[in-house]
Amino acid sequence: MKEAAERHGYILVGSNNSRNGSWKIEAEAAEAIVQDTHARLSIDDRPVYLAGFSGGARVAAQVAQVCKCAAGVLLNGAGFHPLAFDSKDAPFAVFAIVGTFDFNYPELVRTDEELEKLGYPHFLRPFEGPHQWAPASTMEDALARFRLQAMKSGREGRDDSFIALQAARETDRARSLEQSGDLYAAWKEYRQAAQMLAGLADNAALRARADALEKDKAVHNGAKREKQEFAEQEDLSQEISAGLLELQQNPPNRAGIHDTVEKQLAALRSRAEHEKREEKLRVIKRAVAGLLVQAMEMGNARLDQKDVSHAKDYFELASVADPDSMWALGNLAVARAMDGDRKGTMDALRRAKSKTKSPGRFTEWLNEEPAFAKLRGTPEFSAILGTSTQR
Repeated sequence: MKEAAERHGYILVGSNNSRNGSWKIEAEAAEAIVQDTHARLSIDDRPVYLAGFSGGARVAAQVAQVCKCAAGVLLNGAGFHPLAFDSKDAPFAVFAIVGTFDFNYPELVRTDEELEKLGYPHFLRPFEGPHQWAPASTMEDALARFRLQAMKSGREGRDDSFIALQAARETDRARSLEQSGDLYAAWKEYRQAAQMLAGLADNAALRARADALEKDKAVHNGAKREKQEFAEQEDLSQEISAGLLELQQNPPNRAGIHDTVEKQLAALRSRAEHEKREEKLRVIKRAVAGLLVQAMEMGNARLDQKDVSHAKDYFELASVADPDSMWALGNLAVARAMDGDRKGTMDALRRAKSKTKSPGRFTEWLNEEPAFAKLRGTPEFSAILGTSTQR
């Protein structure tokens, strides 16, 4: 987001300790940002925008709804429930971005539909990818859209050359989608572009094309297919998700349930690895990713409660869902270390080291993680530490 922020004149500020979990931590982080920036910088409070990824996106929306101080919210990888609030109380613009393989893709689509009903200024921009921060080009689109909305509301002076440039880009994007044969995506883009330019420039051609495509059978089929994909994702996830929840109750047959869930996760991951049809692969990958996150969140909740043994079980299942996940392997290593499982810890750390894309950060983590204190200095740990420092 940095380059786009500099190009459009935004001050970009982030928290160092905001994370999923306690609302108290999130609220304190937001308050600290407000106080720190106002103490050290000259701030125009009219165009204040909140942004977040995943759980941070939900926090950004919640803060905006509570404080009624935001001109806009950038949601990356997660939505919120605008129907719980009166839109008149929170009339901020929403720019939502989500990866095509993101397990929260259905949620962002539904959030966008709710925003449409409530009359929020809203935009939804998919990008090719999983549950992650959007690429720089998409961040550029988001901040540019916020500027256009600011011009509509009078928060920013009108810039005709900027408006014309954005209109041309949006038109080109919609036409490109139409030429690719994805008429459903093209219809959405034409509608969004027409809504964006309303009151700023002539949007008659965009509106007319959106209206024409809306009558096309391919657009109706696209909407129907999208809903079917959402239902298929839920069907693929439902039984495994129920198993993860059942483990939370610590049932007598816990080992059997764990074994069943492990096999189901491995089978679903295998389906993703062998699926050739793009539309099916998209659904399966979303399901696997959602189950990975569910297992990780349950494991972290157990870890917060000092229930190390059960936390370890969840992290093991998460690593079955995605054997390449540094998130899962790192937490698994920590839980095993806290549980006194030296051999299991080393195994998880070796696997994590082989998957890391940032050797320097991996080394820092090895040196700083309190759970590894008793292992530092041992030959096995030193071997992992030594090889991980090579660049």
